[in-house]
Amino acid sequence: MNFWETITGSDLTRDWKAFEARAEALPADYRAAWEEIKGHLSLYSDFTGRNLTPIFDGALGLLEETAADGQSVHEVLGEDIKGFCAALAGEERGRTYRDRWREQLNRNVARKLNRLGG
Repeated sequence: MNFWETITGSDLTRDWKAFEARAEALPADYRAAWEEIKGHLSLYSDFTGRNLTPIFDGALGLLEETAADGQSVHEVLGEDIKGFCAALAGEERGRTYRDRWREQLNRNVARKLNRLGG
C-alpha cells in the first residue's frame, strides 16, 4: 500500500469489492449472515476501517470454508451473530465507539479535576 492509496482509501475500496464478490458466491443464508456480520463488526471500526479488514477477511473465509463443507450457517455461527462478532473483535482488541468516547470523557473529567484540586 502506498501513500496515495492510504490517503484516498482506494485500497479499502479494492478490498471491499473483493469481499463482496466473494460473498456473492455464498449460499443465500450465508450471504444474510455476512450482512449481519458487517453490521455488527462495523461498531468496532477505527476512523478508516482498516483495523477490521483482516477480521472481515477471516470471517468471510470461515463462511466460505464451512459453506463448501456443507454445514449450515447456524452450526457455524450459532444463533448469536452479534456475540460472535464481539468475540472476533475482542480477540483483536477491538473497541467500540462507546469505549473510545468513554475513555475520552474519563480523560477530560480527570484533567478538569486535577485543575480544581491543585
